[in-house]
Amino acid sequence: MDIQTLTFLIVGATFALYIAIAIWSRAGSTHDFYVAGGGVNPVANGMATAADWMSAASFISMAGLISFMGYDGAVYLMGWTGGYVLLALCLAPYLRKFGKFTVPAFIGDRYYSNTARTVAVICAVFVCFTYVAGQMRGVGVVFSRFLEVDITTGVIIGMAIVFFYAVLGGMKGITYTQVAQYCVLICAYLVPAIFISIMMTGHVIPQIGFGAELNDGSGTYLLDKLDGLSTELGFAEYTSGTKSTIDVFFITAALMVGTAGLPHVIVRFFTVPKVRDARKSAGWALLFIALLYTTAPAIATFARVNMIDTINGPDAQGTSYEQAPSWISNWESTGLISWEDKNGDGKMFYSGDERNEMKIDRDIMVLANPEIADLPAWVIALVAAGGIAAALSTSAGLLLVISTSISHDLLKRNLMPHITDRQELRYARAASAVAICIAGYLGINPPGFVAQVVAFAFGLAASSFFPAIILGIFSKRMNKEGAIAGMISGITFTALYIIYFKFINPAANTPDNWWFGISPEGIGTLGMILNFVVASAVARFTSDAPKDVQELVANIRFPKGAGEASAH
Repeated sequence: MDIQTLTFLIVGATFALYIAIAIWSRAGSTHDFYVAGGGVNPVANGMATAADWMSAASFISMAGLISFMGYDGAVYLMGWTGGYVLLALCLAPYLRKFGKFTVPAFIGDRYYSNTARTVAVICAVFVCFTYVAGQMRGVGVVFSRFLEVDITTGVIIGMAIVFFYAVLGGMKGITYTQVAQYCVLICAYLVPAIFISIMMTGHVIPQIGFGAELNDGSGTYLLDKLDGLSTELGFAEYTSGTKSTIDVFFITAALMVGTAGLPHVIVRFFTVPKVRDARKSAGWALLFIALLYTTAPAIATFARVNMIDTINGPDAQGTSYEQAPSWISNWESTGLISWEDKNGDGKMFYSGDERNEMKIDRDIMVLANPEIADLPAWVIALVAAGGIAAALSTSAGLLLVISTSISHDLLKRNLMPHITDRQELRYARAASAVAICIAGYLGINPPGFVAQVVAFAFGLAASSFFPAIILGIFSKRMNKEGAIAGMISGITFTALYIIYFKFINPAANTPDNWWFGISPEGIGTLGMILNFVVASAVARFTSDAPKDVQELVANIRFPKGAGEASAH
């Protein structure tokens, strides 16, 4: 059976499963729609959280980043993993005890200000749309390659599936669908990694094969071979970094504190019965996330070695285009690989200097990895299903946050406080439908600066949400004046820095021109520090938070009890 037929069967079966789960778990109230009724088992919630956390960026892009950047790509691995740990330990239990299941609700109530709440809604919607556009685009790319439909059709199919289980089931449908999606995506990630590890090193566990000797009898370690190939071909040594220590630190910290404030993950800790269960589900989620994140460096290395050997041939002199492996022509049709015969010899050659004739998009590495290694067709189809599952799982969580922010935080809490539960549920579903249409449009027609806006979104979350949440939990004196001043200063500084280097003057985006050697990707950390300093200074010279707010903060500092999600 060919790859396309197998992909149709496997992807179609997973879609049928997702739809069946959505019908079984459809929401009947706002409590079901927002927090799945608060009765999800911690293990199931851990799997759903892991699926929510590991988007197309984790499944498709992270190993590709590491494969092309080598040691420098580890900042994404450390930052995203550290961000989850920070969220689970320092934020989730306390937010759960507070009882507000959205970030805007927490900020609005903790700082007794509807202005702060509205600003938080705008930030949450902006961050979520930034992410969901990338997820929908990822769905389109997977479909365009494996189902041989255009990207627009692929995005529309993805929209239809997400629309069905997100609008019908809300958080209840999304939670149980994400459990299934985690099973699909982790199998799709591990199976080819195990196959290739055995083929290249003889080790079943990819994490061990990553640091082992090749089984070709040469006695050469896998990473040593890749270092040698990299330097011979004009690339930087794979296991050596080129970024400065301070930039690595600031980028890692920005990714950590930025992702720790992502609202679509925070809400997951309200779907379990108790605070104790929230802690348990955080631990389970970390275990489930670790299965993928510890495998990513191995996949990146395997794919890099196989790709170079396949393109440049056994004698490292290039491969005739007519005799090139089928995976190259398959991906050429998507526009993600291209070849220019610079010397007219009819051979493809890949290098890091003027000899290079190949343009390869780094996002194909995980999806193309089974084809490059010549694995069975069913493994290739499984990886396609995994990539779609990763994109859809996160898309659903992000879209729910958008609908919740609009229906609950903006309408119910600010503009239309007297609407009934049924009306609020209707508005939430309508907001989800509109959000899906907008996300689909952005996936089909992505703005040219989407990749740059992602960096902006991390900086925004790091310099605004994170300090406001941390100070709201751990500082009784922090008042609305300090929090708002800190958020405005952090956002303004971070936005101006990134906009200047990413949009206004990209030619100046070099280490010589950066402040203190900090790149735009890491400037959110400095914006966060500025936020803390300004907020503390303003709070010092203004009146303390009201006594009832201080008592509330003292109460949530000891996260015991159910922490029931509150709509008021």
